[in-house]
Amino acid sequence: MRRSLSAFASTDQASIPLHVVTADSLAQWLDGQPERVRAWVANTGFQGRSGETLCVPDASGGIDMALSGLGSAAAQARNRFALGAARLKLPAGTYHLAGGLDPEAVAEQALGWLLAGYSFERFRHRPAEELSLPALKAPPGLDAKRTEILAAAEWLTRDLINTPASQLGPEELETTVLSLAEEYKAEVSVTYGDDLLVENFPLIHAVGRASDRMPRLLDLRWGDEGPRLTLVGKGVCFDTGGLNIKPGASMGLMKKDMGGAATVLGLAMMIMALGWKIRLRVLIPAVENAISGSAMRPGDVLTARNGKTIEVNNTDAEGRLVLADALALACEEAPDALICMATLTGAARVALGPDLPPFYTDDEPLAEALARAARAESDPLWRMPFHAPYESLIEPGIADLDNAPSGGMAGSITAALFLRRFAEGAQRFAHFDIYGWQPTAAPGRPKGGVGQGARALLRALPEILGPDIAPGGRAAS
Repeated sequence: MRRSLSAFASTDQASIPLHVVTADSLAQWLDGQPERVRAWVANTGFQGRSGETLCVPDASGGIDMALSGLGSAAAQARNRFALGAARLKLPAGTYHLAGGLDPEAVAEQALGWLLAGYSFERFRHRPAEELSLPALKAPPGLDAKRTEILAAAEWLTRDLINTPASQLGPEELETTVLSLAEEYKAEVSVTYGDDLLVENFPLIHAVGRASDRMPRLLDLRWGDEGPRLTLVGKGVCFDTGGLNIKPGASMGLMKKDMGGAATVLGLAMMIMALGWKIRLRVLIPAVENAISGSAMRPGDVLTARNGKTIEVNNTDAEGRLVLADALALACEEAPDALICMATLTGAARVALGPDLPPFYTDDEPLAEALARAARAESDPLWRMPFHAPYESLIEPGIADLDNAPSGGMAGSITAALFLRRFAEGAQRFAHFDIYGWQPTAAPGRPKGGVGQGARALLRALPEILGPDIAPGGRAAS
């Protein structure tokens, strides 16, 4: 049932015409309709507002056609995936787009329709008929396979983030990676517990050692040709804050602190399912930041994989620690591109809110490619600076680095600067400080876990790594 909700309907099914109109185009559309349709629309008060829907009956009482509104130009600028809202309002059945969308908007709206089919049902017991939603045939000219892959990968990301920590710890995250590897014929190696010290991953061990759920480093490899792309995702499956314990209100959403891992796994799934020519590597430090007698302490000085020393001035700034070891490992083979994704700082949310994650890079072509891709994929991103004058803020004096600079300012920037110290050796590096959570429901994005940045990255990769990685020489639109 759930898999069918993330796919388009078969093209040979009978279907109902679905006309998409804007508040400005409605009058022109009505001019071409018979009187009964014009009268029905007028009597119902339909105005083409964003997310507004209307079914027009036929002579026998069935549905002759349906209308979906995109709203005014201003509403369209403020809302994306408007067609996703229609999916939750239209009666069950099969529909096909009968016009009204600009060609460049078809891919976004078709994806929005698929994404609107998502709901997290693992712990709910509802009759199957309550989960029934209308289906849509793939619009002509759309790369339906790619769109379905994007939707399925986003569903994976959302499922992982939405799953509570009681059911998703480091072991269960490993199981997900192993399942992906089996499906796409990838290879996985895992370093566990005290072996992290033997293999020189001291920061991952320090963060995860207080939990009775064994910390581990997950290392997936796929592909044997093309440029090297390494994705590093923060896999803190629950974050108490450690001895600098979080207040209850801040701890409530910490099941999502592995949102970076969930998002890079979604992106990896896209790349593997599309069969791109990339030597892909995914590194996920999977830990739980817990409290016990063996927990790391404020004031401890740790030595990272690359030899840099770090003063732990706040045990709640643990994400950058586990990422540091993983980034250092990634750079040992000098990947062509190194991408880091993490639910890292509250400062990023204060600056840009939940819907606009910042990214950091020194690479101008990469930044420009990401900005274009974010707009084209309706996957918003905003570039923030590696501001060099703030480097002194992460240098505490008794160690090379400070994991939590005092002062409370520029928290997202200083975290990014910290990570950059461990990304030396990558040909190109970008860090994403994502939120991974939709605080209020929106079209195509129910309240809960959400992927951020993966679609934009997918679209930008052929420009970043070369067009030969993707069939046809570019990311399909």
